[in-house]
Order: sequence, then C-alpha cells, then structure tokens
Amino acid sequence: MTPVSSKLYADDVSLLMVLVDTNPYFWSSMKNTAFTFPKFISHVLAFLNSILLLNQMNQVVVIATGYNSCDYVFDSSTSSMQRAECLLEKLEDFVDKDESLSQEDSVDGVGFSLLSGSLSMALCYIQRVFRSGPLHPQPRILCLHGSPDGPGQYVAVMNSIFSAQRSMVPIDSCVIGSQHSAFLQQASYITGGVYLKPQVSDGLFQYLSTVFATDLHSRSFLQLPRPVGVDFRASCFCHKNTIDMGFICSVCLSIFCKHHKKCSTCGSNFGEARKQDPSASDQRRTSDGS
Repeated sequence: MTPVSSKLYADDVSLLMVLVDTNPYFWSSMKNTAFTFPKFISHVLAFLNSILLLNQMNQVVVIATGYNSCDYVFDSSTSSMQRAECLLEKLEDFVDKDESLSQEDSVDGVGFSLLSGSLSMALCYIQRVFRSGPLHPQPRILCLHGSPDGPGQYVAVMNSIFSAQRSMVPIDSCVIGSQHSAFLQQASYITGGVYLKPQVSDGLFQYLSTVFATDLHSRSFLQLPRPVGVDFRASCFCHKNTIDMGFICSVCLSIFCKHHKKCSTCGSNFGEARKQDPSASDQRRTSDGS
C-alpha cells in the first residue's frame, strides 16, 4: 500500500472516526448518576462541531457501537441536513433497533458493546478513503467507550488493532465507565494513540477538546497523557478469561488456560504436557558425558 504520508492534503486536515458506545445496559446502569446518555451526547456534539470548525476540510464519521450491532450514523462529507439533527435522528433510530434486539436476550450486569465490530467498520471506511484517490485527510479513530471489555471479542479486537498499526492509523481512547479497558489500553499503546479516563465526567467536553481535538501533526508539540500501567494480559480462547500464564498453539498462536489434546481453533494435535524429572535429567547428562 502507498505510504500514508505521501497522500495527505495537509498536516492539519483530519478524518476522525468516532465510535460512540450506545450499549443500553451500560447507560441504564448510569441512570443513578448525573452523567446520563443525553448529557453524554451533548458533549459529543459540541466536540464534533469544534472539529469541523477547526478546518473546513476536516471530515467526521460517527459509528454507533451497540450491544447487538453497529452502524454508521453520521458522515460530514455526505450529510445535507443540520449536523445535530442528522446525528440525533439516526442515533435515535439505531438505539431503538438495538434495544429491540436486546429484549430477546437475558443479560447479566451491563453487558458488552460490540467494540470489535465498530473498529472493523472504521478501518474498512478508512481503507476505502485510502483507495478513493491520490489525496485524503489524515485518519484516526476515537473510541468513546464505557462498557466493560467483552472477552469473546479478544481475537477480533486484536486483529483490528494490528490492522490499524499496519495502516498507521492511531486509535485514541476515552473511557467513560467506572473501570479501565484493557482492550483500549493496548489499542492506544500499540497504534501510538492517546488513552484517557476522565476523572470528572461532567467535564467530558473539556477533556475531548484539549486532548483529542488536535491533529496528529500538532500532537508533537503538546504534552498529552502518556500510558501508565497498560494491561497486556491476554484472554484464553477456551473460557474467555484474562490469564497471566497459559498454553499457546505453535501453529495458530491460540491461547488456552489449560492443556488440551487438540487446538479448538486450527485442529492441531498437542503433545502431552510432561514434567521433567531433575534427577533423571542429571543422570542422563552424566551417562552422556561418560
């Protein structure tokens, strides 16, 4: 692929892919707090407007990340309506459809949003822009995420992260939930993006405008938050649990928390897990030396 740096409009022109977490179960758990979904959207709208006002050639694409599905809800390059009206109308339709699909499932807790799907959609859109012509804005992805990590999405999320790294697309992360996201910590670290968990939710717009509004060229002149304590632990493929140590298939690199006779991913047969006896090893070494 042609290097990204040779196909840019200018250093300060950006293509910002914004992934908005609309998981109804997560936002239902936030009803008792002062930071509700409508208030969150008001901060996001103000931020999007500021991005488009910074440069008339900037482009913003918003992808809604629901519990069951993902969809494009706004594209500044094709929208003929008012930005706020267009985004709110499509976002409301998406949330209604996602909630109707969620009613068929029984969910414990706040559930997981489909982060892997929205990342894949963002990268597909960026690749389409890469191939659209000799010039394009500088792409980056911003994840506005609140739901906990879905262990079952580990492989898909990591594939998206490495794809973004290869395409030189940084993934920025703004976590608005009560806990950190190991997925997004790794995504921002590997792709050279910025990871931030705001301390005050009511000041979300200030965090977005001061940290994530700047283009990639201007970031080299700013002191942005640096990653601290990134969780690099992987999730096992068998039980989807985060593990410190495990077994890895030498063929497809699948990770398991326990020894298995056969890889569930590629079908390779594993050997028996043998414990080597130190005394037998020393005796064999002595006999070989004599």
